[in-house]
Amino acid sequence: MSRPLRIGNASGFYGDRFSAVREMLEGGPLDVLTGDYLAELTMLILGRSRMKDPGGGYASTFLRQMEDSLGLAAERGVKIVANAGGLNPRGLAERLRELAGRLGVDVRIAHVEGDDLLPRAGELGLTDPRYGDPLTANAYLGAWGIAECLRAGADVVVTGRVTDASLVVGPAAAHFGWARDDWDALAGATAAGHVLECGAQATGGNYAFFEEIYNVKPLGFPLAEIHADGSSVITKHPGTGGAVTVETVTAQLLYEIGAPAYAGPDVTTRFDTIELAQDGPDRVRIGGVEGSPPPATTKVCLNHLGGHRNEMTFVLTGLGIEAKAAFARAQVEAAFGDAPPARVEWTLIGAPAADPASQGAATSLLRCAVLDPDPEKVGRRFSGAVVELALAGYPGFTMTSPPGKGAPYGVYKPAFVPNGEVEHVAVLPDGTRVPIPAAGGDPASGVRPAGRAPEEGSRSADDPRPPAGETVRVPLGRVAGARSGDKGGDANIGVWARTDAQWRWLEPFLTVERLNELMPETRDHRVRRYVLPNLRAVNFVVEGLLQEGVSASTRFDPQGKALGEWLRSRLADVPRSLLAPDAGAGGEAPAAENIEKPEGVR
Repeated sequence: MSRPLRIGNASGFYGDRFSAVREMLEGGPLDVLTGDYLAELTMLILGRSRMKDPGGGYASTFLRQMEDSLGLAAERGVKIVANAGGLNPRGLAERLRELAGRLGVDVRIAHVEGDDLLPRAGELGLTDPRYGDPLTANAYLGAWGIAECLRAGADVVVTGRVTDASLVVGPAAAHFGWARDDWDALAGATAAGHVLECGAQATGGNYAFFEEIYNVKPLGFPLAEIHADGSSVITKHPGTGGAVTVETVTAQLLYEIGAPAYAGPDVTTRFDTIELAQDGPDRVRIGGVEGSPPPATTKVCLNHLGGHRNEMTFVLTGLGIEAKAAFARAQVEAAFGDAPPARVEWTLIGAPAADPASQGAATSLLRCAVLDPDPEKVGRRFSGAVVELALAGYPGFTMTSPPGKGAPYGVYKPAFVPNGEVEHVAVLPDGTRVPIPAAGGDPASGVRPAGRAPEEGSRSADDPRPPAGETVRVPLGRVAGARSGDKGGDANIGVWARTDAQWRWLEPFLTVERLNELMPETRDHRVRRYVLPNLRAVNFVVEGLLQEGVSASTRFDPQGKALGEWLRSRLADVPRSLLAPDAGAGGEAPAAENIEKPEGVR
């Protein structure tokens, strides 16, 4: 048990790099290879797929990856754990057995089920008065079904909707023999799982300071060396692209989180206790993570069919952009007559440069998105009417696409049911069904008292004061990184400082009021702010900014992925002393010096 368990990741979403499974198996030693294929939007996609084919509903890409690499995994003794089962883990397990037989690969395949609550939606109060019964209703299961399958000798475990981090927690719990109340160990593995779950985002993907990362090679996928106490080292296979630094790991830890008390079905993980340290090139140690009991309820992902949607985008060029936009809008709304779609949203994107030297620099985009229960109203009746304005519209009329018929959209919302209502079942390789007892749960969500309130917070009298002196008006991104994303209809924006001195300035500066000032689109929404001093970070959750979730959102950035970069581009009065290369002691980003470069590259 002295050797750490090496758990890798080969997928952060359904559609991630197909070759990553083989790359991870061939790249270096592994004990377990995980893959995360599910998101709220993916569940909607799989739900629509299942309507067409009741035998489907799983991530078919995973099956093709296993056709390519299952023999290699068996040869190397690497166990596979993936949530690619989606809405049909039993069906995927059966297909995998057929595949293994055809390939002549001797592997034991198990699956985890019980997350699908759709047959009991009415009984559990999961229907919606606006949309009726949900299309999908899946509880977020934990790690113990996975652990049970692995303890029974499974080589491959496929699941439905488990929490992303459970793909890592389950193998670690099985390997080290953790008890269900080993809260700190479970919390440590959850933190590692959260870092791994989005694949190459932990090795420099979508990273605020991407220019510091040597990215000529494809980014390597991450792996965690997990120890018996739940601590870990995040790293990657040698020779792969990207980098693993304290900051790339910080960025991923801040992705799509809410309060520092991160509630899951296995444990409540205190993200404000996480401690990071560089442990050598491409190695970051995670330690100090505290955990406490999980909540008494289990989160459920609900997707409803909300109606149909369509959009058309006008290209506006040159002078009079606002007048051209107003003219186009008036013409389209007149074409609607007395029966407009239920929802019409207009977005003007960009502004032409002064004296533009290229046509692109002279261009703005005007986007019209429409939603309605009636597919005809937002189909070609809408898009065709827009195109018919071509010779009667503003000067330079053109569009980015021809008319289309539109598509259905889904509405996501979370729900919560008592833990005991979820029938978590491990189906072992021999077919034995093992019920997994529900967590007792803490009615107070297992929140362990902390030294400071996680929301807003105030500076301790012992904290060094923020730097004073001359300020310079520069983009906030000169001293801060950010990572943003979606949590259903909410958006999160995690912002971190690069040095201790920058943190002493950033934490009191970047309040909710300041965020509203810098990002005016947040002003009409409730914003919650959380402080994570160990990560030198603040996290904002903007409620309802993404409307009813990704598929239903009419925002130009429906998943909130670029909100952090917008914030970093805003100007702020920053102390000049923080902009110097040696600004402050403690924690300058280990960037280029730790990144492998070929000879001749500087």
